[in-house]
Amino acid sequence: MRDEWRVPPGRAAGRIVGMDPELEAFIPFFPKADLSDPVTARENLAKLAASVPVPDVADMEIEDRTVPADPDVPVRIYRPRRARGAIVWMHGGGFVMGNLDTEYPWATRLADGSGAVVISVGYRLAPEHPFPAALDDVYAALTWTAEHAAELGVDPERIAVGGHSAGGTLAAATALRARDQDGPPIRFQLLNQPSLDDRQQSWSARNFTGTPWMTSAKLAQVWRHYLAAAAASSPYAAPARAEKLSGLPPAYLATAEFCPNRDEGIEYALRLLQSGVPVELHQWSGTFHGSQAIVSAEVSQRQLTELGGALHRALA
Repeated sequence: MRDEWRVPPGRAAGRIVGMDPELEAFIPFFPKADLSDPVTARENLAKLAASVPVPDVADMEIEDRTVPADPDVPVRIYRPRRARGAIVWMHGGGFVMGNLDTEYPWATRLADGSGAVVISVGYRLAPEHPFPAALDDVYAALTWTAEHAAELGVDPERIAVGGHSAGGTLAAATALRARDQDGPPIRFQLLNQPSLDDRQQSWSARNFTGTPWMTSAKLAQVWRHYLAAAAASSPYAAPARAEKLSGLPPAYLATAEFCPNRDEGIEYALRLLQSGVPVELHQWSGTFHGSQAIVSAEVSQRQLTELGGALHRALA
C-alpha cells in the first residue's frame, strides 16, 4: 500500500517519512480503502471493531433506547457514575459504515475518560439513505436528549455533540442547524478528524491521494454515496460551505497528519477562531485517518485520552 502513496515534496519515495512506526506496522492489517461495495465495507469495519480491546465498564450503566422520530432512531446510552453533562456522539464510517456495535469500544472510552453520558446514535446509512437522513436522525437525538435531560441525570445546559470522521461532520452540521433553527443549546462540539468539504481542493486532499485507510478515491465514494442527488452546496451536508460560523459552540478539532481531510479541518478551525468561536486545535503528528483504532500505539492512547479530557473540561 505504501508504494501507492502520492509523496509530497521533501518526502522519500515509496513511503512517508514521519509516520509513527507503531502505526505503520499495522497498516497491512487495515481493510482496503474502498466503498464501492457498501455491504462488504460494513462487514470489514465490523471485524476491525471487534478486534479492538474494550475497557472495563463494570461501573458504567449501558442501555439501548429508541428516540421517537420518523423513522425512530436507535441510541445506546453510556452512563458513568456522577455524570453532569452529556454528548450526542456519532460514529465514523464515511456515512456508509458503522453502527452502535462498532462504536462500542470508542463510546465506552469516551464515557469513561470524560465522565459524561454518551448518547451514541445509530443513524441511517448511505447510499440507501442519503443526506439529509443521517442529519435528521442526529438532530432528533439531540432534541430528545435535551428534552430528557432530567431523566438522563444531566444538566440541559451541558450537552455537547461530537464524533469521529463522518460522525464529526454530522456533529458540525448539527451545530450549524441548531444555531440556524434555534434548536437545543449546544455547549461544545468535539470534532475528531471530520470530513467537512466535498470539493476536496485543499493541499492535503490533492497530495495525500493514497494514504492508509482514507484515499482520494474513497473520499469521492464517501461524498457520492452521501450526497446522491442532494445539493452539495448545503452547509448541513458539507459544513465547510457555511458562509457564517459565528454563534457556534466552542470546539475541539483534531486532525491526522497524513490524511486528505487534514487541511480542511485546520482551515475550519481557523475560520471558527476568526468568527469569535473558541477552538482547541490538535494536529496529531505521524498519524493517519482512523489510526486511533490501533489502541496499542502510544500516540493513539494519547489521542483517546485527549478526547475524553477535552470533553471533561468543556462540560465541567
